[in-house]
Amino acid sequence: MAPTMLGAVLPGNSTVELREFPVPQPGPGQVVVKMKASTICGSDIRAIYREHLGKGPEAYQNVICGHEPAGQIVATGSGMRRFHEGDRVLLYHISGCGRCHDCRTGYQISCTSPRRAAYGWQRHGGNAEYCLAEEADCVLMPDSMSYVDGACVACGFGTCYEAIRRIDVSGDDTALVVGLGPMGLASLMLARARGATKLIGADVVPERIALAEKLGLADLVVPADEHAIERVREATDGLGCEVAIDCSGVSAGRQLAVRAARRWGRIAFVGEGGTVELNPSPDLIHDQKTVYGSWVTNLGNIEDLVERMPRWNMHPDVTCTHRFSLEQAGEAYRTMDAGKSGKVAIVFDE
Repeated sequence: MAPTMLGAVLPGNSTVELREFPVPQPGPGQVVVKMKASTICGSDIRAIYREHLGKGPEAYQNVICGHEPAGQIVATGSGMRRFHEGDRVLLYHISGCGRCHDCRTGYQISCTSPRRAAYGWQRHGGNAEYCLAEEADCVLMPDSMSYVDGACVACGFGTCYEAIRRIDVSGDDTALVVGLGPMGLASLMLARARGATKLIGADVVPERIALAEKLGLADLVVPADEHAIERVREATDGLGCEVAIDCSGVSAGRQLAVRAARRWGRIAFVGEGGTVELNPSPDLIHDQKTVYGSWVTNLGNIEDLVERMPRWNMHPDVTCTHRFSLEQAGEAYRTMDAGKSGKVAIVFDE
C-alpha cells in the first residue's frame, strides 16, 4: 500500500477537514517539499474558508489548502537544473504556464493559461506533511531565515514588497499604513527597511493597534475613526503623508489612505474585497494624487526580498502571534477568521 499523509481541506462552511492523501512522488522538473511551516492568508478566509466565492484565479478546487508554504526538499525528479535534496525553500505560490509574457516577467499571478494553478487553490498546497512543487516555483532560503519567515514571505510580505516598490517608498517619505493585520504589519516593516522616515499605522481593532505598538513597528498608531485624518495631519505638519498603503480592504480604510495622503501623494490599494466611494475632484484630481492597485508580486521580487532580508535583519516571523500543529488546523483558521491576531501559522517540525 502506498504511504499516505494528512492534509487539510476547506469545505467552505467555516470548518477544516483533515483527510488522508497519498504521499506525492516527483515527476520531471519537480520536487517534494517536506513541510516545515505554512501560514494562513486573509484571501483564504475571504474566498475559501467561509464559503467558496472565488472564480477564475481564485476558484478553489477542493485541494489541500495553504498557499504560503516553506520547507525542505526531500526528493527530486529528473531534469533538475538548480535545486537539490536538502535545500530550504519557500514556494512562489502560483505555478504558471511558463510561456506567456506574464510568466516570462515572473508574474505567474497574472498568467491566464489553463495550465495556471495556485498552490492551495487549484493544486495541493502547504497544509500537509509534504507538498509536490515545480522546481521553477522554488525560492532558496538563507540559513538566517526561519521556516515561518519563509512562509510569511511566500505571499504576504512579497505582496507588500511589491506595493511598496510600486509607490517607491524611500527616505523622502512619511508612510501611512491602514489596516494592521498581517499585511499591515508587513508593510510597516518593509516601509521602514526601504527608508521611510516616519511610520503611522491605523486600525479599528484594539487588539491589532496594541500588537503594532507592542512590536514597535510604527512611530504613531491611531484609531481609524472620524479623527484619524486630523491626527495624521497633526503628525505631519498639516501636510499628510507622501505615501499610504491600504491593507484594510474596506471603504473607510481606503478613504483614509487617500485623504490622509498629501498633495502629489502615492497610494497603494493592497487589501482585497469590499468597495470604495471617493470624490474624485477633492480626493484625487485637485491634489494630483495617484492610486495604484497592486496584486501579489513577481518571482524576481520574491528572490530580491529574500536576499535583502538578512541585510535588513528582518524576521517576518515576529508578526506571527499564533502557531498550531496540522491537527489543530481548525483552530488555526478560526483564530485567523476572528480578525484580531497577527499572522497565524501551521508549524511542523522546525
